[in-house]
Amino acid sequence: MEVVWLWIGFLGLVFFMLALDLGVFNRKAHVMGIREALKWTAVWIGIALLFNVGIYFIYEHNIGGIAGMFHESGQACGKTAACEFLAGYLVEKSLSLDNIFVISLIFSSFGIPQLYQHRVLFWGILSALVLRGVMIGVGAAIVEKFDWMIYVFAGLLFFTALKMVFSTHEEIHPDKNPMIRLAKRFFNVTDKILNEHFFVRGVDGKWVVTPLLLALLVIETSDVIFAVDSIPAIFGITHDPFIVFTSNIFALLGLRSLYFALAAMIEKFRFLKSSLVLILLYVSLKMILAGYFKEWIHANDFGGTLTLISLGVIVGVMSLGILASVFFPKKGETAAAE
Repeated sequence: MEVVWLWIGFLGLVFFMLALDLGVFNRKAHVMGIREALKWTAVWIGIALLFNVGIYFIYEHNIGGIAGMFHESGQACGKTAACEFLAGYLVEKSLSLDNIFVISLIFSSFGIPQLYQHRVLFWGILSALVLRGVMIGVGAAIVEKFDWMIYVFAGLLFFTALKMVFSTHEEIHPDKNPMIRLAKRFFNVTDKILNEHFFVRGVDGKWVVTPLLLALLVIETSDVIFAVDSIPAIFGITHDPFIVFTSNIFALLGLRSLYFALAAMIEKFRFLKSSLVLILLYVSLKMILAGYFKEWIHANDFGGTLTLISLGVIVGVMSLGILASVFFPKKGETAAAE
């Protein structure tokens, strides 16, 4: 029963931070500059790292009996849990970088001014928190009951990696989105931006949907696709529902500020997608091998070492991708800089 309070406490912390974000620090609509966005990105990353320290102590001292529930040995495992959280957080954060370009295209497609993008992203991420919670809960239950599902998740990751190799994200077609069609079926739609409103009253007294809501619906639909890609990836790092959920949520919480910091520069990271493909391929292979050699890993207490190896691979591959993008930019960018 005590472990329930850990979940309640974490959810309370998340909603408290969101309330401060929208209700205090960003209560008034404004254009978030790169400097402010980088500052908030650093704040969210700092909070995630502080929470990871909390993860260490929670699992090291088995607070709420959580270590005994989710780690078969039931022994002190703070270091392993902290490494799992950090690896999962980095994977989810890395995957969100590729999604930033898609979100930018959605805003451009609907002509959403930067002044109102923060509000759309806030409600989009709030909805995504609920959606991810449900999907992670279902995924954890399935993996616990059916061991072979881990191979299905590995296959999904492998397919996602291949899809990233051949996809270009060049166009967004809102009219083909089922949520947009549904909204247009039941509501009148205007193409005018009316301040921060998602709905407004028309001259006939009926509710009218604004482009802000349409953009939100497309972002939410896209997040379902993102979640199908990213949730199997985090289960490739750990099967612990609390670590899966918290690392996923913290990666989402900083997405808005990260978007404003990198939206204009994301195309310059030309090797980012290659790094993500390699990470997904590694995680899918790790899931298959870990599932096949599960008994040997537990018998030799190799789980902690495997987590450290995964963390090293993720950090190393992402660092190489970023450095390669900096030192080997596109020819056009080099000429422009000169």
